[in-house]
Amino acid sequence: MSVIDDESSDIGATGQSKLESFLFSCELSSKVPFYTFQGDEEKDLEHFLELRTICLGEGAKEESNVVEVSAMNHQGKTISVPIACLHIKSLPMVSLGEFELKAPVTIRLNAGTGPVTVNGLHLIASPADESDLSDDEEEEEEEEEEEAEELPAIKPAKKKQKQ
Repeated sequence: MSVIDDESSDIGATGQSKLESFLFSCELSSKVPFYTFQGDEEKDLEHFLELRTICLGEGAKEESNVVEVSAMNHQGKTISVPIACLHIKSLPMVSLGEFELKAPVTIRLNAGTGPVTVNGLHLIASPADESDLSDDEEEEEEEEEEEAEELPAIKPAKKKQKQ
């Protein structure tokens, strides 16, 4: 099994939280049929797994390879759902878009021998500090203040006096 965690971007302040993303990849096979993704136990961090692609690796046999995920539903119960059925001749790869799950998540090769590679992003949400404001946001605030100062004062029109 190979797992790659590599920093790819820092999204910055999004509302009340800061979001960091890291590359994620794992390989499933008959030797290693599952991988469990868990975040750190830090109390202020939330970990998400955003699955993007699932593809058959080199040496895959002519058989169906079924990949399923197990995660918690909205009621806090763990459920398992098949998300891909790959075959070397008809569907060697599937794109999941931005399929996001909150940790912990278990990815399992439910049928077939693989190898199957699952790729995506490991997202970490943390509370944003006031000091986390980006330079662009600070510049926008300064520009708005300058524009407000540059506007000329509006003077009332003079009334004509009747003679």
